[in-house]
Amino acid sequence: MTVTQPRARAAAVPPARRPRGAQAAKSRRAPRESVLAERFAVFAECLLTGVWIAVASLPLVTVPAAFAAGTRHLRRRTAHEGGGWREFTADFRAAVRGGWLVGTAGWAGAAAVWVDVQAVRAGIPGGPLVGAVGLFALIGGAVAGLRAAAVWEPGAAWRELLADAGRRTVLDPAGSFLLIGGLVVVACSALLVAPLAVPVLGAVAAAAVAVEERRRRR
Repeated sequence: MTVTQPRARAAAVPPARRPRGAQAAKSRRAPRESVLAERFAVFAECLLTGVWIAVASLPLVTVPAAFAAGTRHLRRRTAHEGGGWREFTADFRAAVRGGWLVGTAGWAGAAAVWVDVQAVRAGIPGGPLVGAVGLFALIGGAVAGLRAAAVWEPGAAWRELLADAGRRTVLDPAGSFLLIGGLVVVACSALLVAPLAVPVLGAVAAAAVAVEERRRRR
């Protein structure tokens, strides 16, 4: 009896318990977001960003600055950084300081292309060639503007951004055609249902971010 009692007492000792702090931390740990939920959240954020871009683009000459602020917001979102309407507004104010000149030049180019199209319709000799060149130049300028906006950072010079974006537009034709497709979708959406083009602007901004990220990783 004297030999078995200590063994019985040792067997009755409960095993070591996990510290309460570890249990509390485990219970407070948030469940991991599924891939589908995360992608849907990014898609919804793109649509919301499109609305922000449309509102900021109402003065027309602020279109480049609006896309710059929108793409930077999406970059923060995909990097799981904080940011919202206030950060978008601050980025827009910083981008519009030099971006309005880019917007003015862009609309001037669009007006010149419109004149070329009218010349083609009037049957002026050489009009089709001039109109085609002007149209391709306008599309290339729009793609370069999107690519420049996708890499904009506060304090960056728009002239340097556009020069680098122009080279990337030529050297990366696959990415450029993807952005052209996005612009076509916006145009078709505006022709079919005009309000539908507003959220689609966010998808175009997201495509610009994806194109630049793809080229950076190559």
